[in-house]
Amino acid sequence: MFKLLKQEGNARRGEFHTVHGVIQTPVFMNVGTAAAIKGGISSIDLEKDLKCQVELCNTYHLHLRPTDEVIYKLGGLHKFMNWHKPILTDSGGFQVFSLSSLRKIKEEGVYFNSHLDGHKIFMGPEESMQIQSHLASTIAMAFDECVENPSTYEYSKNSCERTTRWLKRCKQEMARLNSLPETINKNQMLFGINQGCTFNDLRMEHMKQIRDLDCDGYAIGGLAVGEPAEVMYDVIEHVEPLMPKDKPRYLMGVGTPQNILEAVYRGIDFFDCVMPSRNARHATLFTWHGIMHMKKKCYELDTRPIDETCGCPACKNFSRAYVRHLFKADEQLAGRLAVAHNLYFYNTLMEKIREALDKGEFEQFYYKWKDILATHSTD
Repeated sequence: MFKLLKQEGNARRGEFHTVHGVIQTPVFMNVGTAAAIKGGISSIDLEKDLKCQVELCNTYHLHLRPTDEVIYKLGGLHKFMNWHKPILTDSGGFQVFSLSSLRKIKEEGVYFNSHLDGHKIFMGPEESMQIQSHLASTIAMAFDECVENPSTYEYSKNSCERTTRWLKRCKQEMARLNSLPETINKNQMLFGINQGCTFNDLRMEHMKQIRDLDCDGYAIGGLAVGEPAEVMYDVIEHVEPLMPKDKPRYLMGVGTPQNILEAVYRGIDFFDCVMPSRNARHATLFTWHGIMHMKKKCYELDTRPIDETCGCPACKNFSRAYVRHLFKADEQLAGRLAVAHNLYFYNTLMEKIREALDKGEFEQFYYKWKDILATHSTD
């Protein structure tokens, strides 16, 4: 399913073959939490204008509304959203464990209260797989425990062991679900998740345990939650050598363009983050000349596009002055144009990374852009 086409240092260029199409890696997955990108971006926009390969949807939120049963009756997420390319669904684990005041963790799973109306819900490995099977995503994520950072060594160790036991149950339940005649996507894949907080010995031991369970891919979870970037990079460097070479690697919830470039440099293939859409809705845009804040007065009479090298719908059609005006006037179009720009930028960044790897020029690309992408534009 995963074909490694080229490698430069630890950076990898590959293809991941799925029932919903081939994913060119490294790849950024555009986050459509509730089956839609926040900011008024449709699946048509993603496919036609924004170079999106994979959309990510949220198991927990879709379980609450419209419910996975409704989506199943409507033919699964692909039909529901009118999106024909791959979809990855997270397990709901991160959202459940973020409800610290509303949940209780047991060996069988987690008991918690809905953040919407307080009604009681139970979710364990089997339930998470059943919900994701209803959603009929291309890739399902295993149900794991995402511990707080910082956590004690002892708690993190016990959590890793529980996550391994839960992965075994996820794998068994997915095999059962994929064998049922009524299942929409009988080729649904499963990614296991590496945990261990910031304890490298736990991370390494846990990776050894879960790689033996032969999942379709492996993620590093529980990072990008407030720890310094250098700590995240150090964890990747300890875990990556133990990850299967013939399976995709996914760094969950990451991140800034610089974070992505650094993680590709260290051997990661898949990424997702709400940052491009969330920052865009607050007038912060990523460009090839640095980060821009579109409400600044210096753009009031600026007739140039946001980024003169960009081919997104916003840059092709509107000026900085107009986009600034839309934000100052609280017009919804501001968010839509800004989100379109940031998603186009992220997807183009991944495209350029792949091109550099294809040409054997990734190291030059990395050193050219890793600092520029993190600076604030003076243009």
